[in-house]
Amino acid sequence: VQLQASGGGLVQAGDSLRLSCAASGLTFRNFIMGWFRQAPGKEREFVAAISRSGGNIWYEDSVKGRFTISRDNAKNTVSLQMISLKPEDTAVYYCAADGRLILSNLRNPSAYDYWGQGTLVTVSS
Repeated sequence: VQLQASGGGLVQAGDSLRLSCAASGLTFRNFIMGWFRQAPGKEREFVAAISRSGGNIWYEDSVKGRFTISRDNAKNTVSLQMISLKPEDTAVYYCAADGRLILSNLRNPSAYDYWGQGTLVTVSS
C-alpha cells in the first residue's frame, strides 16, 4: 500500500493551496480517507475525513468553511482544498486510510491503517 501526498508549499496568509493524495495497493473505495497535520512540537491532529462514497464528511472545527475534502474513487485520489490559509495552518499534512470504519474513532490517528509520507505546508504572515 502506498499513499503519496503532494501539493504542499510556502504561501502567504490568505492564500489557497490544494493537497492531493494518490493511493495504490488497496481497494480505495473501501476506505475512509482522512487528512491529519502535525506542527513542530505538537501532536498529530485530525483535519478532515471523507466516507467511502464521499457522502459524509467531517472537519476539525478550526478548518470548517476554509478546507474542503473530496475524493475520486475512479482515480484513487483524495484532495484537500485549503483557502484563507493562516499561519497556524503551518504543518506537515498527512493523508491516511481507515479500513476499520469505526466512525466514532475517525478523528483518532490510531484508527488509520495506512499513512502517506506527508507534505509540508508553510503559511507566512
